[in-house]
Amino acid sequence: MGFVKEFKDFAIKGNVMDMAIGIIIGGAFGLIIKSAIADLIMPLIGIAGDADFTNMYIGLTEKARTGIDAYADANGGVMPLDEARALGPIFAWGNFTTVFINFLILAFVIFMMVKMMNKAKANFEKEEEAAPPPAPAADLVLLGEIRDLLKKD
Repeated sequence: MGFVKEFKDFAIKGNVMDMAIGIIIGGAFGLIIKSAIADLIMPLIGIAGDADFTNMYIGLTEKARTGIDAYADANGGVMPLDEARALGPIFAWGNFTTVFINFLILAFVIFMMVKMMNKAKANFEKEEEAAPPPAPAADLVLLGEIRDLLKKD
């Protein structure tokens, strides 16, 4: 078997195609979940308090701390994390906290989806089990009657 034919057989196999489709759908689904968290869930959590900790950090060098303090004095607010990182090393505990909260929400949403799918699958299997067996075809019933009549004689 030639190399090209062997590769073609491999690439067209169902498992490889299923995996490719799964990766593509998974990527799109990841964007949906990311948007749901950022645009729907986090704002609701933010109503109770400031849920975005991204710009909470500690400058680890004197230069970074001085620049951060100068920005706060001049602008009356906290310097964005990206700008603070440009000044030097930053201990970005707030960004980590935000990412961790997003992960917990994502894990919970996926858990609930899997739980609903398992419940739906169990209900579907119960319906299949509970369904009565189909009635035999008319020709089989007729053949059975003929057999029974022949046995009597």
